[in-house]
Amino acid sequence: MFLLLSLCMCGLLLRGDAQDRAALWRGNDRSGRCQYTFTVPSPVEATCPQTGGPEMEGLKARLSMLEVLVARLTGGDTGGSQTAGAKAQSELQEALNRAVGERNLLQGEKERLEQELEGLQRRMEEMRRETERLRNRPCPPQTPMVPPSPSLQGGGLMRPAGGSSPMSHLMTRPNRQGDSSSLRDSAWQYGSPGFQELKAEVTEVPAPDSSEDNTGCGELVSVGEPVTHRKADNIEGKYGVWMQDPEAVSPYGPNMIWRIDTIGADVRKLFGYEDMEQLSKGFPSKVLLLPEQVESTGATVYRGSLYYQRRLSRTLIRYDLASESVAARRDLPHAGFHGQFPYSWGGYTDIDLAVDEQGLWAVYSTNKVKGAIVISQLDPHSLEVKKSWETNIRKSSVANSFIICGKLYTIASYTAPDTIINFMYDTETSKAKAVAIPFRNKHRYNSMVDYNLAQRKLFAWDNFHMVSYDIRLGRQQAN
Repeated sequence: MFLLLSLCMCGLLLRGDAQDRAALWRGNDRSGRCQYTFTVPSPVEATCPQTGGPEMEGLKARLSMLEVLVARLTGGDTGGSQTAGAKAQSELQEALNRAVGERNLLQGEKERLEQELEGLQRRMEEMRRETERLRNRPCPPQTPMVPPSPSLQGGGLMRPAGGSSPMSHLMTRPNRQGDSSSLRDSAWQYGSPGFQELKAEVTEVPAPDSSEDNTGCGELVSVGEPVTHRKADNIEGKYGVWMQDPEAVSPYGPNMIWRIDTIGADVRKLFGYEDMEQLSKGFPSKVLLLPEQVESTGATVYRGSLYYQRRLSRTLIRYDLASESVAARRDLPHAGFHGQFPYSWGGYTDIDLAVDEQGLWAVYSTNKVKGAIVISQLDPHSLEVKKSWETNIRKSSVANSFIICGKLYTIASYTAPDTIINFMYDTETSKAKAVAIPFRNKHRYNSMVDYNLAQRKLFAWDNFHMVSYDIRLGRQQAN
């Protein structure tokens, strides 16, 4: 009994001491829930060991990083995004400015081309009116007319004995500025009519018969209707030259067609087509950039080389197509250039190169012969002049010319849809005569006519169009 009483007294004493040091708290937590907290001090430990220090520090560091990230996401750090947005906006504005600039350049180029087109159309209209005025102007008193042959009366062609030609109005056609005064020459107009061999009678062209031989080298009898193979795509192809090598050299085959568009400030592109079909489709297989600019439409190809006149000079260039380099160059002695002695249509056609059965030729004029046509045969390798012939045909009075079998033929008009081949000069006999072989300018602005020996046809460039003509030759007469 005494022992039990002692135990009870000890428990009461301990309970009272514990109640003095224990504590009970009641309060709401952060979520609003009621929470009871009961704390009792340790009976033996004066302080708690710092076992959670490093963990708490790491937790604090992670919380700090999280706070920084939250601040950035909620707009606390907007400087970087604003900088990126400004940069993107600047790039977009720069691209827009470039696009607007390119559009303005294209618009300016379009307006320039339209002005050129209007100028060309205006000059053509002026030339047409001038031609009509000259045709309607009363003729000055002349010597009595020589009666024409009966065969020519039906055709309406009459030639005055004084030396005028059915196409003599071309001698006073206006120049490119519409002024015809610069083309007049009093000595020429009233001088000796023999200067142009106009004393020769017009040759009547017989109907085709069995005497014709298209494989020989007789005189030209007739020219067929023009056949159009392709139209140029842009203003650069208003004028041009297309050609075929009659003696092609590897790596290019005999069917290769070459083409140069001659409108532009830097005419140097030479396009090559595998054959006529690829030309008609407009698919070049080769494009060469020539080292020197090309002057007008007088180029030709022969034995694997392109021959052309260098711009603003009388220099002839032989460009080897295989090695793509200049093989020879030489000045054509005393030749006029850049508008001194062009054909009647202008275009700086002072020097016209040609190829036929006898080789390479140059058709041009000099101050010595006062604008008459000079024909020179050239060495195809060195470009030296081998032999020359001075004719009595004024170059500016004819629209174009070509050479077949050593005979030069000239065309009266480049715009008339139905014109004639009006003169022929034979280098073998050194004699000229007037002829009247019908010739058609289908598209009414023929800037290039050349004989294509490879196909024995005429190639022409008529107002953007590449056309060809069949020809018929008479039998070569025995000497």
